[in-house]
Amino acid sequence: MAAGCVRLVLCHAVKTVYGGTLGYWSATARTLIKSENTCIFASARGWSSLGTQADDTHPNPAPKKKKKQDPRARTTISSVGRKIPHPEIRVISEAGENLGIMHRGEVLRRMDEKGLKLVLLGEHQDPPVYRLMSGRQIHEEQMKMWEKQKAKAAPVQVKELTFSSGIASHDLTIKLKQVESWLEKKHHVKITLRAGRNTPTNNLDENLQQIVEQMEVMVGFVSKPKVIRDGQAATCVLRPPSAKELSKNQRDRTSLPQSDSPQAAKDETSPPVTKEESLQQ
Repeated sequence: MAAGCVRLVLCHAVKTVYGGTLGYWSATARTLIKSENTCIFASARGWSSLGTQADDTHPNPAPKKKKKQDPRARTTISSVGRKIPHPEIRVISEAGENLGIMHRGEVLRRMDEKGLKLVLLGEHQDPPVYRLMSGRQIHEEQMKMWEKQKAKAAPVQVKELTFSSGIASHDLTIKLKQVESWLEKKHHVKITLRAGRNTPTNNLDENLQQIVEQMEVMVGFVSKPKVIRDGQAATCVLRPPSAKELSKNQRDRTSLPQSDSPQAAKDETSPPVTKEESLQQ
């Protein structure tokens, strides 16, 4: 726009000096006159009706959308190196002890002295929380995270098993062994007990509960035994026991009194041996 204004001013100056006869004008003057209209139209095209230059108006670029993280991608844990973006941070020691708020220079000194690495735990806390960890600790935590993620991502399979209430004892033992093997593989098992021919249909849920109790492994219930099909069958869904259930079962076993053991019960039921009988033996 500035160049167009300069040309326009020069054109008017040439007209004033040389007068209105074009033949006496120099080549430079004629060039300026011929380009006068072009300058005006170009200037008009370069400016909008509101006085803003059209060529310089560029729309703001749309913000880039954040990439969605693949849920199947492995989560990772890694050290931040020596680049600590905050002057002061809260530090947890390699043993899990809270060391309080420390200057990053002091943190770097501890890292160098003990050969440790710094891992970010809480970025959005004030101040951010970091932990000093050894390379072995980082590897172990990484493996734990991968195992949890793998267990969470894997779909639970539900196996189904159906048998009659009149099943033979040997066949029942084989089927219960199959259920135990499925539970060991972290599957759920749906068991259906149907009424056999010429057998009573009452209390099928209680019979199924007794069958489950015959298993040699501890189980948990997704759904406990219940009667279905108008009393013609009973069903339940078993699952592997949780860590909490296993811990509780272990505590219950250790808390049993001495007299509850089979040997103690045998000793209690056997009559006392007299001195004469012991001498005869």
